Amino acid sequence: MTPLLPHHDGSALHVSDSAPALGDVVTVRLRVPSGYGPLAAVRTRSNPDHEPEWTTAHRVGEADGWEWWEAPVTVRNRRHGYRFVLLHEDGTVEWLNQSGLHRGETLDAEDFALVAHPAPPAWLTESVMYQVFPDRFARSAQADEHETPEWAIPAQWDDPVDPVLPGRSQQFYGGDLPGIIEHLDHLVSLGVNVLYLTPIFPAASNHRYDASSFDRVDPLLGGDEAYVRLIEEAHARGIRVIGDLTSNHSGDRHEWFRSARGNPGAQTESYYYFTDDANTAYESWLGTPTLPKFDWSSEALRERFISGEDSIVAKWLKPPYNADGWRIDVANMTGRLGDVDLNAEVRGLLRETMLRINPDAVLLGESTNDAISDLQGDGWHGAMTYPSFTRPVWGWLSGDDVEPWTTAEGDVRTDAWFFGQPIGGIPRYTAKDVAGAITRFTGGIPWRVRLGNMQPLDTHDTGRFATYAAEGTVPVAAGLSMTLPGLPVVFAGDEFGMVGADGEASRTPMPWGSESHESVAPVLALYRDLVHLRREHPVLGAGGMRWMHVDEETLIFVRESVEETMLVVATRGGADAAIPAGALPGAGDATPVYGDAVLATAADGSIVISADGPSFAAWSLPGVRVPVAG
Repeated sequence: MTPLLPHHDGSALHVSDSAPALGDVVTVRLRVPSGYGPLAAVRTRSNPDHEPEWTTAHRVGEADGWEWWEAPVTVRNRRHGYRFVLLHEDGTVEWLNQSGLHRGETLDAEDFALVAHPAPPAWLTESVMYQVFPDRFARSAQADEHETPEWAIPAQWDDPVDPVLPGRSQQFYGGDLPGIIEHLDHLVSLGVNVLYLTPIFPAASNHRYDASSFDRVDPLLGGDEAYVRLIEEAHARGIRVIGDLTSNHSGDRHEWFRSARGNPGAQTESYYYFTDDANTAYESWLGTPTLPKFDWSSEALRERFISGEDSIVAKWLKPPYNADGWRIDVANMTGRLGDVDLNAEVRGLLRETMLRINPDAVLLGESTNDAISDLQGDGWHGAMTYPSFTRPVWGWLSGDDVEPWTTAEGDVRTDAWFFGQPIGGIPRYTAKDVAGAITRFTGGIPWRVRLGNMQPLDTHDTGRFATYAAEGTVPVAAGLSMTLPGLPVVFAGDEFGMVGADGEASRTPMPWGSESHESVAPVLALYRDLVHLRREHPVLGAGGMRWMHVDEETLIFVRESVEETMLVVATRGGADAAIPAGALPGAGDATPVYGDAVLATAADGSIVISADGPSFAAWSLPGVRVPVAG
């Protein structure tokens, strides 16, 4: 039985103001199980200007088996960290931070944090994102009017994806924006309300991350007018649209690069890292010559790309386009090269411009590994990142069957693809490992930024989770995506049960017309139900979180607010867990909202949860009662 421990998180239950200004005093609340201690005192320890500052908490009262303490914290830095210190009457000292309860002093990097930068748009925590790779989503009749570009290898919609270069990047199916418009009602029926498009600019590849211009939409996709109409049609359906922008590099066909390559003194010369006097050698993304790297020390580049009134970043947020934000590609490498690190300046400029043009726009950065150092609230509202959710869930819920697959170089592999890591396949994790990874990779991120972290099972850069999932585990994984703190992401095709061994094979064209097929209909129903679960219960977007029980096979947690508590169980091998009496006030009034796990009250008052695995289930309980200070 998991013991009941003191708890604090960044939600409204525990923090009086999640968007303070410098100098504001914020009330932070700690709840402690009744009888835990006894406590002689509770204090907060902050570290403004890297010098400790202390405040004393006072006991507010007791409700539903919890003692509540609260203390004032003055926000003195843009990222103001704090932790709680519990002093027991027997002399024991405990420290509580985002990584848990500790007997020894803890790291400043894992403190709870108040962020005095402008807050993310409120709609972010109310969202479920749907990711579309335009070439593979839908092809309208208008696409037939366009000639196949010289770089492309044409493919029919039902042709298999070619995983080997050059087909890997040049196979061209011809999906376009009018095709997306024709299927917007599918998104409505699914319940998603944010559409994220990978790049739509002209390029010489099917993925379009090698843009030849940022000033216009690729005519092969329908051009600027189609983008305007897509956003208007999406907005009319309550769906926001965000674009994808490469701040680390352009393509080598880009007009800026072509103007400067081999032309010393060109107006755009400073935009790139040319390494010889003739401007013929240059830095590129991971040595890929078609992707020349931007030099963000260039004031001219900053003006043209971000800060100018007619900059690229600003243009697409303004009328007539009115996009709702950006996902920034390779955000982790942007502005970084050797001893140069301008990343913070660039992300700050991006946020500044977006606040000026549209304060309600969202800014997400790609950072596929440990993103903590860049996710402190000064730029990105969240990140597309994999170690805090995606990779551990794959390691826990994947099966043993692996079909042979082909690499970009044409090599046939029989070990499962795992995010490009050369470790011999998918590692084997337990549910306890998953909880540890979530805690470890979010422990240094302010709560409100964590809520904006994209939480995909897979993306256009990965294999499809369903390819490797153990039997019956897709509902468990998708359920966790929708209920853990973060921004759920559905990669187009997941709801059709599509598979793909790696980041190219996952880009299979959508199988429109198969919605009623016996292998597809249950998966569509699953995703509709889970998306609607997320959308219909706001506590899953902004509520706090506590682990209730973790073992080798099972994760049980609650999302909490004063309006509602949501109890969630996810298990691979079956659940048989007991939660201490008093740990779940209102459990007697629990209403099942998803799944068929069983919740019962034992003779000793403990809550017993049982389920045959794999299983995902959720119950709605009354909200948390918080005593009012007298």
